[in-house]
Amino acid sequence: MGLGNTAKRVLVSIVSIPVILAACYFGGIFFSVLVFGIASISFYEFNSLAKNKGANVNLIAGEVFILILLLNQFQPFISYGSLFLIIIFLISLFELYRNNGSAILNIGSTFLGIFYIGIFSSALIGIREFYSADIANYARGGYLIISILAAIWICDSAAFFGGTALGKHKIFPRVSPKKSWEGALFGFIFSVLTMILAHQLLLNFLPWIEVIIFGIIIGTVGQLGDFVESLLKRDAGVKDSSNIIPGHGGVFDRFDSLLFSAPIILLTLKYFASFKL
Repeated sequence: MGLGNTAKRVLVSIVSIPVILAACYFGGIFFSVLVFGIASISFYEFNSLAKNKGANVNLIAGEVFILILLLNQFQPFISYGSLFLIIIFLISLFELYRNNGSAILNIGSTFLGIFYIGIFSSALIGIREFYSADIANYARGGYLIISILAAIWICDSAAFFGGTALGKHKIFPRVSPKKSWEGALFGFIFSVLTMILAHQLLLNFLPWIEVIIFGIIIGTVGQLGDFVESLLKRDAGVKDSSNIIPGHGGVFDRFDSLLFSAPIILLTLKYFASFKL
């Protein structure tokens, strides 16, 4: 007799969460490999969604450029403006030789996948490496990423259980028929509370206002990221981005909120650092 869906979810969590937390804590190459794995598989899943709409993403070029975006965030070697121009130029040029369906759909979906997944995932490395100039405080980036992950996971759980128990007013029925304003409110409240608790346990090096803003970002932008990914899946006519994670769906499904929140959190982190200076 096979494992039920709940049992699979629990087993996967038991195995994967310690690995993810360890990579977050140690940072460096360990975290970069984790993020590339998330980005690479998410882009592959995005490619599958695009195929359902008749688009043929340039998968190999996209994976290469996402890797370059991540490496450039980890160890900058070219300006982002120059890199974006190179990506736009080469992806458009490559399409001349592909002869594989609609050029507009192919180029557009490839750009969307690279910039959505590549830039957003590179922001995760930016957050983790934010304190890299100070070796004594390098672990702070790990504590921040771990806190963000905890807030997202708790936000998702609170939104699910709160919506199941009290949800009456649908928030985006065209995109996610089961999700409600009540559930989203529960998720928002618990994401802020989680970050407040994280301040007590791990993030006392950050000002209260900054930590609360991170909770607000996760509770709003993070949930919007989930809706955006749901919109893409619904348009592609699928329930999950893939079934690669037993009981959980795809990697894109599991990390959509994190990817969407990351660039806003990184900008906030940089803004507050500049403001304090």
